[in-house]
Amino acid sequence: MLLTLLIVFAVMLIMGMPIVFTMLISSIAALLVGGTFPSMIIVQRIAPGLDSFPLLAIPLFVLAGNFLNSSGIAHRIFDFAVTLVGHIKGGLAHVNILASLIFAGMSGVASADAAGLGKIELEQMKRAGYDPSFSAALTAVSSVVGPVIPPSVIMVIYSVQASVSLTDMFLAGVVPGLVFCAFLMGTVFVMAHTGRINVTPEKRATWSAVAHAFIRALPALLAPVFLLAGLFLGIATPTELGAIIAAYALLLGITQGNMTRRMAIEAFFDTVRTCGALIFIIAAAVPFGWIIAVSGLSSSFAGAVTGFADSQLQVLLIICAMLLVAGAVIETSALMLIAIPIFLPTILSAGIDPVHFGIVLILCCLVGAITPPFGIILFVMMNVANISIGKLSRAILPFYVPVVAMLFVIAAVPLISLGLPTMLSGR
Repeated sequence: MLLTLLIVFAVMLIMGMPIVFTMLISSIAALLVGGTFPSMIIVQRIAPGLDSFPLLAIPLFVLAGNFLNSSGIAHRIFDFAVTLVGHIKGGLAHVNILASLIFAGMSGVASADAAGLGKIELEQMKRAGYDPSFSAALTAVSSVVGPVIPPSVIMVIYSVQASVSLTDMFLAGVVPGLVFCAFLMGTVFVMAHTGRINVTPEKRATWSAVAHAFIRALPALLAPVFLLAGLFLGIATPTELGAIIAAYALLLGITQGNMTRRMAIEAFFDTVRTCGALIFIIAAAVPFGWIIAVSGLSSSFAGAVTGFADSQLQVLLIICAMLLVAGAVIETSALMLIAIPIFLPTILSAGIDPVHFGIVLILCCLVGAITPPFGIILFVMMNVANISIGKLSRAILPFYVPVVAMLFVIAAVPLISLGLPTMLSGR
C-alpha cells in the first residue's frame, strides 16, 4: 500500500498533475491495491479532518489581508517605512523589508504581501532607479515574513494538523520573524556597501515628517497591536481575533482608505477562491497523511533518523534539507501537510518541542515558495513585475545565503521560537 502511494504520487507529480489531485488519486490507488481498508475510508477521514474550530481563522485572516490590499492602506505603511529607514544606505531596499514586516502583522498570506504591497514597492523602487529583477527578488523574499509573523494561515493549518496550541504558534513566530528581517536587512546593508546596490538613498526625513507619516499609518499599525495584545492577555481565541482583525480592516478601508463597495465585494470573492483552494488541499492531505501513518512510514523514518543523528539539531537539519529539496517542486501548504505526519513522530521521539519544530517547518516550506521552478511567490512576482522566471531566479540567488543562515540559527537556538510562548502563555 505504501509503495503504491509513493510511486503513484511521484509519477503524477512528474507529469505535472496538480498536487491536490495527486494526493487524492495516490491515496485511492494505495487503498485499492492494499485491499486492507475500503476506499470509503477516504471520505470518512476527510470529514473529521475538516471539523476544527481553529480552521475558521483561515478565511478571516485571508479576508483581512484582501481588505487591506483593496483599501490603499499599504501606501501609508510604505510611506511610514520610508521615513524610518529610507535614508540608510540601501534606501528603498530596507524600506521594502520593513514595510513587509509591518504588513505581515495584518495579513497571514505571503502571496497577499507579494501581490498587494509588492506592487507599491516595485513601483517606488523602479522610480528610484533600482534594477527591476533585484526589486522583484527582494520583494519575493521579504514577503516570506508574512506567514511567520502572526496572524498566519499556515500556522493555523499546522496547529490543527499537529494538535498544538495556535496561541503558542502565533507567539512563537514573532521573534523568528524579526530575526528573518534582520538577516535580510543585513544582507542589503552589505550589498549596498560593496557596490551591488548603487542607488542614492532617500533624504533623511524630518521629525515632523516621521510624525505625520506615523499618524497616517497609525490606524493600520494598531491591527497587529490588537492581535498581539489579545494573545498576550488571553481575552480572545486566535479565531475570534481573526474576526476582529477582519472587521477592523474593513472599517479601515471604508474610513481611512479608498475602498468602494465593488472593492469590498471583490475582496470577499478573492477570499472564497483562496480559501476554497486551501481547504481542498487540506481535505486531500488528510487521507494521504493517514495512509502514511498506518503504513508505518513515519515510525520507520523516526527510527532511522534518531539512530543516525546524535543530537536534536542534526535531526532538524536532516529534515530541513529534505524539505528544502521538496519545496522546489511541491506547493507550500501541500508540502507542510505531507511533512507533518512523516516528521512529527521523529521530532517527538527526539524530544524536540513541536512548537519549535512548527516554526522551522513553516520557514522551510516558505523557502520553497521562493525556490524555482515551482515557487508560488515567484509566479506572483513574475506577473507583478512582468519579468521572466530566469531573470527572477538569478536575482534571488544571493538571498538564499541569509535565508539558509537564518534557518540554521533558528533551528539551533530553540529559545528564539519558544521564548515568548514560555513567558506569556504558561507553557
